[in-house]
Amino acid sequence: MQMTRPRVQLLPQVWAERLDLADLLETLDEREWSSESLCAGWTVHDVVAHLTLSARQTLGETLLRVVAARGSIERAEADWARGLAAEHTPAELIAQLRATAGRDHRLPFSSPLDPLTDVVVHGQDIAIPLGRRREMPPALVLPVLGHVWANGFYGRADRRFAGLRFVATDTDWSAGEGPREVRGRIGDLLLVATGRAAGLDNCCGPGVGEAEVRLRERSR
Repeated sequence: MQMTRPRVQLLPQVWAERLDLADLLETLDEREWSSESLCAGWTVHDVVAHLTLSARQTLGETLLRVVAARGSIERAEADWARGLAAEHTPAELIAQLRATAGRDHRLPFSSPLDPLTDVVVHGQDIAIPLGRRREMPPALVLPVLGHVWANGFYGRADRRFAGLRFVATDTDWSAGEGPREVRGRIGDLLLVATGRAAGLDNCCGPGVGEAEVRLRERSR
């Protein structure tokens, strides 16, 4: 009998991360839910609403929303998330996240690693501004960073940081070339690679200043 290949890569890890994030969300108060996340213009409530889409978003509805957003998938996703946040309470969104945590689903044009990327990175978007800690084990982050580093959807870190060398201090990973290094834990390097300057707070090396400048240029 032919085995069906899972649509979501590392699904057990995705499942565990979603449930762990749900546990964290259970501890947030009303003020924290309305706080700004690391995603510019998105509250924590908005980010959680977005995460509930990962296991149930359909291609048809996504394309309709992109058309309504004049071709911008970023605007479509933001509007969708804010709409869901307005419709559902925190408790309802947490319940949805738990109910679909292990669902083997992703959009047809997305990567099998996108669901893991989504929950790992957005988990930090929620936790860091609130002063909460979410562990980012190197074994979990390695495949995600490898996926996003040269990926156009995530901003092509390989091009954005050309001339800089990034070196993980907690596992065997490096990327880029040049005399100026940015050194940090692999979880922090993932945040930088996906355009989040907060990742540089825990990095060191002669390339940190230049990396910060390039992130600011991208956000303009």
